[in-house]
Amino acid sequence: MYIDGQWCEATSRKSFEVFNPATREKIGEVPNGTREDARQAIAAAARAYASWSKLTAYQRSAYLYRAYQLMMERKEELARLMTTEQGKPLRAARNEVQYGADFLLWYAEEAKRVYGETIPSARPDQRFIVLYQPVGVVAAITPWNYPISMITRKVAPALAAGCTIVLKPSEETPLCAVELFKIFHEAAIPAGVVNLVTAQDPDPIGREFVENRQVRKITFTGSTEIGKLLARGAAEQMKRVSLELGGHAPFIVFEDADPVHAARGASLVKFLNTGQTCISPNRVFVQRGIIERFVAELKNRVSQMKAGSGFDEGVSIGPLVNEAALAKIERQVDDAVMHGASVVTGGARLRGDIFDKGYFYAPTVLREVTTTMLIYREETFGPVLPVIAFDTEEEVLAMANDTSYGLASYVYTRDISRAIRMYEGLEFAIVGINDINPTSAAAPFGGMKESGLGREGAREGLQEYLETKLVGIAV
Repeated sequence: MYIDGQWCEATSRKSFEVFNPATREKIGEVPNGTREDARQAIAAAARAYASWSKLTAYQRSAYLYRAYQLMMERKEELARLMTTEQGKPLRAARNEVQYGADFLLWYAEEAKRVYGETIPSARPDQRFIVLYQPVGVVAAITPWNYPISMITRKVAPALAAGCTIVLKPSEETPLCAVELFKIFHEAAIPAGVVNLVTAQDPDPIGREFVENRQVRKITFTGSTEIGKLLARGAAEQMKRVSLELGGHAPFIVFEDADPVHAARGASLVKFLNTGQTCISPNRVFVQRGIIERFVAELKNRVSQMKAGSGFDEGVSIGPLVNEAALAKIERQVDDAVMHGASVVTGGARLRGDIFDKGYFYAPTVLREVTTTMLIYREETFGPVLPVIAFDTEEEVLAMANDTSYGLASYVYTRDISRAIRMYEGLEFAIVGINDINPTSAAAPFGGMKESGLGREGAREGLQEYLETKLVGIAV
């Protein structure tokens, strides 16, 4: 672990093993941190806050830019570790490292743009000034599906704002976090400003984050269930929270769209990271007049996808993260088939020499999916794409919004008026119009409804780590 500028073992002197999900082979060990370790890391962050928050924006920017440079120098090394530890194909891992580095660069620049303002007063002898100051010590919890970019997306704006931070990475992918913190250390970020606590059981660490009064903000990316627990706990002390939670994205294809182009987009975004992403389409709604051509093209593309180790040439489908994830996919598909869905392609766990050691499920397309099926309601987080026919714009908008989630959504149409009606009517915080990648370090990312609170990326992401202070002066 990394606490107060030093690499250290857990106070318990215990560790836990990390495995490759494609082979189940052990690839390393990390300290099994305790609540006491989290407490020490928070204390270090609190001590460092006094001096770090007083640095100029230009000084903080320089540290972030140096970390960005080091990350780019080690892009291949980090990508290979990610493929080994998390399972995604090497090409996708390289893309994620670049995406993660983008946040360091963006906030190195944005740190210098935290502007205050003056407000006219109704009194001639009064002046109003608004200042934006750092929140304080931040506790961050990051997921396994994007084990590098989700760290920089939190650390970069926190440091840019003048906050210090304690990070608990996923127990599935702690090695990526360790390598990233080596970069922070080499960038000479002062002791205590960034701290890393690894632990196999996240519960004690989360409890310390929630209950420790030195923590002024919690930022979390993960399941809606855990996000709600953290929000309830944080409310006891009125801690600031930003939560990027689950999604249940609709992918809507109208008759005026090119079904081949739309099917290509659906296959690319759905099976990215083996479907293990919160913005992955979970329900594909296709207008009835083009559904046969759409499904035929989708079947052609998905049936040719190659599964295996992310290091093998041509592989686009890596392993699921663990046995529980695999069991969830099997349960959803079995339930859908039992209730009348048909399997267009895939539909089973992959078997054979290269698959039996890992957690592989065939890329799958289902038809005749209805509202009574688990897969229609639950977030899938795997390589299964349900296709549902619709007739009218009003009908599909109602079906798309019929969920407690509100993160990402996608619409394919050539009608600009329809596109405007859809993006205004969809109850989702991100809408891609003929676009399967509506994300960037410069763009706000987050959810509505039960998909979260707050935003990451863009200038909005920096505001999440700032308090607004009003100064009134009588003259």
